[in-house]
Amino acid sequence: MLDMIIRQARTLNEEIFDIGIQQGKICQIAKTIEESAQKEWTLLPNQYLSAGWIDDHVHCFEEMSLYYDYPDQIGVAKGVTTVIDAGTTGAENSHRFYEFAQAAKTNVFALVNISKWGIVEQDELADLSKIKGDLITKALNEFPDFIVGLKARMSRTVIGENGITPLKLAKNIQKEHPGLPLMVHIGSAPPDLADILSCLEKGDVLTHCFNGKENGILDRQSNTIKSFVFDAYGKGVAFDIGHGTDSFNFSVAEKAYAANLKAASISTDIYIRNRMKGPVYDLATTMEKLAVVGYSWQEIIEKVTLAPARQFQLKGKGAIEEEMDADFTIFEFKEAAKVLIDSNGNKRSIDRQIIPLKTIIGGQVYDIESD
Repeated sequence: MLDMIIRQARTLNEEIFDIGIQQGKICQIAKTIEESAQKEWTLLPNQYLSAGWIDDHVHCFEEMSLYYDYPDQIGVAKGVTTVIDAGTTGAENSHRFYEFAQAAKTNVFALVNISKWGIVEQDELADLSKIKGDLITKALNEFPDFIVGLKARMSRTVIGENGITPLKLAKNIQKEHPGLPLMVHIGSAPPDLADILSCLEKGDVLTHCFNGKENGILDRQSNTIKSFVFDAYGKGVAFDIGHGTDSFNFSVAEKAYAANLKAASISTDIYIRNRMKGPVYDLATTMEKLAVVGYSWQEIIEKVTLAPARQFQLKGKGAIEEEMDADFTIFEFKEAAKVLIDSNGNKRSIDRQIIPLKTIIGGQVYDIESD
């Protein structure tokens, strides 16, 4: 007898099948599963199922004071099965974050900030003595299933007078750990975006890719995407949304889309303030904003499932296949008007919303937090 069967699971491609679950894993996928199970869940005709949504840029270590939130309030309660904290903690306090993460229902992973205490202060990379490669190596060895990458915030308020140096140090650390992803935050100069992108390689992740700042991807004089941005995009740098309080602009995203430059992954950069007061609120709302820009819903779902799972090598995540983790998001579309606001106060209207209904993690079904 199976632990659970999800019946009449429907994807956005209108494929319909049953899913058998045993010990938190997908053990069978078939048009109809004839076996019985201890529990069964049947989707209604208007409901869809995808692999569990992954938000690969959040801040959810609740003991911090600048940027923090609670994993289950931005995760399981919002239809998100997996979150990746993007550098809230460094090598010196990642062990404490790990303890909290293990108590969450949501799958929680972390990118370790190259500054040893993480974002305790806004300018964590202004003091280069805080970048300790040996401490990062120790943390990676201690928590190999928790820390899935590095994080470097490369903008004016963070680096002080250090220019591009923190990023070069991050790349040196990365070289000591082949295959380890590096996420780089961009914002106001210095350093210049061109210098940042010249350091990045295939597989590195550029977050806040569609911010509306002068040092962003859009040349304001020509109103076109800067040419060197396409060079980085072409060599395989992954562009990540990282919406945040001040890092997503509709016009920039629309210009990029028109130029065939698309985000590889969709993430929120959520923490308690921009969750409660906006403009982020949750991953579903960020997904709706990319739908307004022109992305298909099939693309959007892929960019919150398979794409981030591959970018950060999350074993068992991101796809509906046998032997993968039994993590799913059940959702529907609601025909209702909604006004979406970007980080700069620009508005777009939609008349079709995506509504997460149930979060399933390891075969356990959780209710979605109602508004």
